[in-house]
Amino acid sequence: MKGPQIKNNKNPRFAFVKQQQQQHCLLILISIFINVSAAATATAFDYADALSKSLLYFEAQRSGRLPYNQRVTWRDHSGLTDGLEQGVDLVGGYYDAGDHVKFGLPMAFTVTMLSWGVIEFREQIAAAGELEHAFEAIKWGADYFIKAHTSPNVLWAEVGDGDTDHYCWQRPEDMTTSRHAYKIDENNPGSDLAGETAAAMAAASIVFKKTNPHYSHLLLHHAQQLFEFGDKFRGKYDESVEAVKSYYASVSGYMDELLWGAMWLSKATDNDKYLQYVINNADNFGGIGWAITEFSWDVKYAGLQVMASKLLAKEQHKKQYGYILEQYRLKAEYYICSCLNKNNGSNVDRTRGGLLYIRPWNNMQYVSTAAFLLTIYSDLLLDSNQPLNCNGEIVGHQEILSFAKSQVDYILGSNPMNMSYLVGYGPKYPTRVHHRGASIVSYRENKGFIGCTQGYDNWYSRVDQNPNVIVGALVGGPDWRDNFMDQRNNYMQTEACTYNTAPLVGVFAKLSQLEEQRNSNPSLVASS
Repeated sequence: MKGPQIKNNKNPRFAFVKQQQQQHCLLILISIFINVSAAATATAFDYADALSKSLLYFEAQRSGRLPYNQRVTWRDHSGLTDGLEQGVDLVGGYYDAGDHVKFGLPMAFTVTMLSWGVIEFREQIAAAGELEHAFEAIKWGADYFIKAHTSPNVLWAEVGDGDTDHYCWQRPEDMTTSRHAYKIDENNPGSDLAGETAAAMAAASIVFKKTNPHYSHLLLHHAQQLFEFGDKFRGKYDESVEAVKSYYASVSGYMDELLWGAMWLSKATDNDKYLQYVINNADNFGGIGWAITEFSWDVKYAGLQVMASKLLAKEQHKKQYGYILEQYRLKAEYYICSCLNKNNGSNVDRTRGGLLYIRPWNNMQYVSTAAFLLTIYSDLLLDSNQPLNCNGEIVGHQEILSFAKSQVDYILGSNPMNMSYLVGYGPKYPTRVHHRGASIVSYRENKGFIGCTQGYDNWYSRVDQNPNVIVGALVGGPDWRDNFMDQRNNYMQTEACTYNTAPLVGVFAKLSQLEEQRNSNPSLVASS
């Protein structure tokens, strides 16, 4: 697309709801996949293969000097002078989507979700043989954040300029566009960016705590400094870095990110001051006031509320903070019930084929995060032996997990288009992804320079399939009628983003384990 591409500039859906008295009843145990007869006839998906492919995608999105064990061989080194103009080393990190700007906020959310997936489903990822690849994906982003956090109150927020970048169609190895870097500091605050980056580094520190304790401690140190910086010098990062407004504007503000960062630091440190921050600011910062029907790089409330709900399982937290944590839980359940279409008057829309539908631009980002939170909450209910109460209707953990699985299955091909929206998976998937590097001949095959307009004239405009398959990318997906046009210029549907795929890593691992258990014992009943 020539000209700026606004990733998402629409207001998130907020709905304030009153507290409802939670009713409890016995959880009836049923099979792992609720409708056995339907499951027997449904398409069988290889979730382990989807997991492997999803982790390959992050290697395709790497910026910087690629390592010796790089598996995506059509990519090469790029962005090797990033930060040089400002006198800092900002080489590395991830390109967010089909362009070559390194946007800090979505990159941080990507690392947070990858890390959360490993924290929750570490054993399942390891059983699939993908734990080291998951570690590498997380570390590639975390290493960059260490570089970008050059002093306690300075964080580099962006490298590259979205406007000039989108006027060029080049391979990352050929970049001639601006690599100007933008930062937040005491005079130019960005509490949302600092809070999310703190969350990412705190979550990553948990991942590496046992396998690389020194690195884990380093990440935690940066996370604590970033949180203090964001909390002390408050403001929205897009007011300090105006270049980002057309691409990743901070629509929801910074209060959810500060709560989010504090919650992850609480989990990483067991320092009560961070949990007290989440409790003391629950009302003023909207943690127990806003009920949300989306979870994304910009809106963290639903994820925060699910994390707070999990704390009720600890008797100490329940005794000390039970009243506030219960209010967090009610808001988490509002989100879950909305996804399940069981909220009175405010549910997430669905396509005719059953896909959750928030908005037309890159809708799959909301589907993948919903599948993740639904899976997490299903496990929470199973562990606590409690059901969910959606406006008087009792919902068991299996029904929640079954719906999460239905969203993943839609992504993998169980949809009206019979199309896998995870690139490279299955017999039919998008082949004209809106992605500069994938759509142009590999630099390793042809090192001849390709300029901005040459890329548009000779590659962007081609009707042929992309010469490189960007395996594991989750594209924006179909419209509300389940229609999808596999065209390179249809960026609303064919562009993929790192934060689309990241939440699916853990979910694929979970479903792979369940599928393996079901295949080895078809009469398996959920008892654990």
